[in-house]
Amino acid sequence: MNLFLLSWKYIKDKPLNTFLNVLLMGLGIAIILVLLILNSQLEENLSKNKRGIDLVVGAKGSPLQLILANVYHIDFPTGNIKLDEAKALTRNRQVKSAIPLALGDNYQGFRIVGTNHDYVKLYEGSLASGDLWKYNLECTIGTNVAMQLGLKIGDEFFGAHGLSDTDLDHDEASYKVVGILEPSNSALDNLILTNIESIWQVHEHTDEEGDEDHDNHDHEPVLGSAYETGLPEGGSDAEITSMLIQFRSAMGAVVMPRMINSDTNMQAASPAFETQRLFSLMGIGVNMIKSFAYIIIVIAGLSIFISLYNALKDRKYDLAIMRSLGASKTKLFIHVIFEGIIITTIGGVLGFLLGHGLVEFLTGLYEKSEAIGISGMVLVKGEFYVLLISVGVGVLASILPAFNAYRTQISKVLAQE
Repeated sequence: MNLFLLSWKYIKDKPLNTFLNVLLMGLGIAIILVLLILNSQLEENLSKNKRGIDLVVGAKGSPLQLILANVYHIDFPTGNIKLDEAKALTRNRQVKSAIPLALGDNYQGFRIVGTNHDYVKLYEGSLASGDLWKYNLECTIGTNVAMQLGLKIGDEFFGAHGLSDTDLDHDEASYKVVGILEPSNSALDNLILTNIESIWQVHEHTDEEGDEDHDNHDHEPVLGSAYETGLPEGGSDAEITSMLIQFRSAMGAVVMPRMINSDTNMQAASPAFETQRLFSLMGIGVNMIKSFAYIIIVIAGLSIFISLYNALKDRKYDLAIMRSLGASKTKLFIHVIFEGIIITTIGGVLGFLLGHGLVEFLTGLYEKSEAIGISGMVLVKGEFYVLLISVGVGVLASILPAFNAYRTQISKVLAQE
């Protein structure tokens, strides 16, 4: 007697009940998996992108916005800071390294970032082909930029002012692709990197359109003043967007943020603190939705329990016949347990597919999903335990009906029939 096949046939005999139970279980599992996938990938990618950055210094405004714009590249910058002030700050003995960033332009939605080679080293980036930028208006692009826009080494393009692909183009000066980076699962994958002088040159063309000197610069390659490390040379009115700072010791984290915020026109924000604050705010909503999902799973378990309990009333004669044909009480017990496990396993598989499919669908709708690094096509820690919970709910829901099947009195049931 194959108990598994027998249980499966009884389940198929009640298609509507089975469908509703599977659907309830699947929805509960799907909601939990969506939250688990999003939360896990967000936390992992946010942690990866802030590694090696102790402090972000930029224009005064929202500290969280400063971090989101300059570390994760998913928000607008708070403004610019004077290059001279930034250089003065790098001479502080607490500063081990400072990587400048100049933001404000994009190409078809991908941000153009003026910086130096230290930025690539920060994320342990490596070249798939070509070289890192050296001269003005040369750029090295991330792997997602190359794949989605079809750019290759030697291609030229015009950047657009602002961080939206609907902004006006800087059609006076074009960038030239000299290198493509290997995938790193970091912010590098979605950026167009160049030196800071390139950003300045493009905006000088905008401010002084038609100037003959600038037309000459378009054709004469100019070596960047700080393309490898450090801050570039610039005039008294030169500006950058921010600096990513690493301290020499833990003392810097105590002294520098307060000094910068109170004694300068700049603002300092800690990526570790701001991301922790962001997750604490998100955590309230996530926990509420997760609790709702667990309630759905419990309701699914109760539904399975009621279905099996009521079904046993109609199957007492069948169980008695099975006992009279030699089936032991234990086999009847296992037979009913199998029904609960089969229903919840199918519900768990459905929830698994729905959860991953929903995440992939949502990431396709949200244009910033690749910048954040979210995908529905990955497995995260904890998914296996969620599926185990669904099976456990099936076992628990089946225990009382299975115990009733175990206590079936052959003579009493057959006499009643």
